[in-house]
Amino acid sequence: MDAQTPAPEPVPFRSPDGSLGGVESRVMASVIAAASDVALVVDDEGVIRDMAIGSAELAEDGAADWLGRKWEDTVLPDSRHKVLELLSDGGKWSGSPWRQLNQKTGRGDVAMRYLAIRAGPGRGTIAVGRDARGDAALQQKLIQAQQAIERERLRSRQTESRYRLLFGLSREAVLVLDAGSRTVIEANQAAEKLLGRTGLVGKSLLQLVDPEERDRLLGFLGAIGATDDAPPARIRLADSGTEVRIGGTLFRQGGSSFILLRLGPDAGTEGSELGPVLERVPDPFVVTDAAFRIVEANMAFLELVGHARREDVAGLGLAQFLGRPGVDFGVLSAQLEEHRVVRNLPTIVRPRFGPAIEVEVSAVLVTEGHRRLGGFTIRPIAGDRARITAEMASPRSVEELTELVGRMSLKDIVRESTDLIERLCIEAALKCADNNRASAAEILGLSRQGLYLKLHRHGLARDPNEDKDGKAS
Repeated sequence: MDAQTPAPEPVPFRSPDGSLGGVESRVMASVIAAASDVALVVDDEGVIRDMAIGSAELAEDGAADWLGRKWEDTVLPDSRHKVLELLSDGGKWSGSPWRQLNQKTGRGDVAMRYLAIRAGPGRGTIAVGRDARGDAALQQKLIQAQQAIERERLRSRQTESRYRLLFGLSREAVLVLDAGSRTVIEANQAAEKLLGRTGLVGKSLLQLVDPEERDRLLGFLGAIGATDDAPPARIRLADSGTEVRIGGTLFRQGGSSFILLRLGPDAGTEGSELGPVLERVPDPFVVTDAAFRIVEANMAFLELVGHARREDVAGLGLAQFLGRPGVDFGVLSAQLEEHRVVRNLPTIVRPRFGPAIEVEVSAVLVTEGHRRLGGFTIRPIAGDRARITAEMASPRSVEELTELVGRMSLKDIVRESTDLIERLCIEAALKCADNNRASAAEILGLSRQGLYLKLHRHGLARDPNEDKDGKAS
């Protein structure tokens, strides 16, 4: 309804004397009682002389106790002036609005809405009342619902603000596409920088790639719609001819389908010819970020560690696969930080399944713009070469022991030096005792069994059939 249009006035009976003049008072009383929760007959002094209670709930609340009392005494103090207004305006049908009063009952306060009508000279006023507790409860629920909606709106605005901030500041290039039309709905600054264009919103993704790449792109988008784990693709851009890596996820919102695309330089080579070459290198190769988290890996590395897809290892620390826990990788990273290059470092790879694999690692740490990347070439060592490498890794003299500085931590070097001294002492005792183990044990102050265990530990027990006294069985 227009705010300037006046509200319609109540329409009374056209000829009440003719149509209702013969109605008995009992019938009129029944109609009034049925149309209200409580009906009061109030005399000119404001005293309730008669009443009808149509609500069982009001009857249980003790509304009958109002009979014979002044109406203004049956309400709370804040409602007394409303009672006086109802009684004074009761003769004006068109100007007598419904008024809400707070009635006092034996069970507490009750909200009531009343309409008062003068019954005639000397006949007092008829007050028709309706229980407003249901309306008050409904109004309270409405207020609570409105407050909940406002809280949700505020939370939604805050969430959207955080999303916009993260989306805009993200260093990863991200596009949001309409899945049906493949047009760009949203694009962050990183995407505009990578694609070399501004104003991407509203443009078709097919316009941004090389025409020869469009069929491959359509196949990739179709794969995203068909499966949740579609592998990334490499697409050449239209303007620069640069090849980028593209991955995507399908999601639905508001009954529509969208695609979230993530774009990045291809394997860190940014359009060079090295990408296809490194992919075909037979030795495992890994590119990491400054924190030595895996950025890219070739298929040879995936086969070595037992993973099928690059996404399975992307973002994981290289230390999860390379080196003995807490030892080798710490030495390797320290050498890289200091010298930027490490060559042929013997260590192990811990694959997803199966035993550890002996390898040699060569690595380089480079700085490209504001990024620092690590490149690791890993060569598995097979057969006798692995055994020889393992033996060479164990120091046999003080000179070899000092060469471990820089390759191992001080704690591990001290442990190796203790083992070296122990082995040299055992060899000297055996030489003095002419290989008689019982005598050698006495020289060293060990039990025969203790010496026997140490011989096995250091690989000096060449004949397993000899007994603990050093004699063949």
